[in-house]
Amino acid sequence: MPSAGNIERVMIVDWDVHHGNGTQDIFYADPPVFFFSTHQWPLYPGTGLAGETDEGAGEGTTMNFPFPAGSGRREILGALENSLVPAAERFRAKLLLISAGFDSRAGDLLGRFTFTLTDRDFADLTRVLMGIAARHAGGSVVSMLEDGYSLDGLASAAVVHVAALAA
Repeated sequence: MPSAGNIERVMIVDWDVHHGNGTQDIFYADPPVFFFSTHQWPLYPGTGLAGETDEGAGEGTTMNFPFPAGSGRREILGALENSLVPAAERFRAKLLLISAGFDSRAGDLLGRFTFTLTDRDFADLTRVLMGIAARHAGGSVVSMLEDGYSLDGLASAAVVHVAALAA
């Protein structure tokens, strides 16, 4: 695992219902950081259009996938498998950060009006990211819990996520 300060390229993946506007803003013109977000559109904060792909030296290191309410496995897992995996092959991150928000889980107090991911879907999303990390980052992954408003759903989604991280 690379030591702090020596990491050449970092990939951040955010899969909750809200666009990671703060993360995108911080790294928008920063070519060593690749930011990938799936989120509901329209929804607060109203950012994250598909055409927002970075600027200047960072051009192409942001990928946004805004989806309508009701989206689920097909759309979100599909975005990872069909778009993120090929981008990861080109970018070759040395560290993968997961913004693990679980408000996109079916039955979430907020997500029930938005996305329909299941615990199995979160396990599969995590496995895709672990595969990217294994191929390019020596397995280096940091997962950060972001949100989820149904305590039971948050707990069950987090358990399958951690199990997939540990597998």
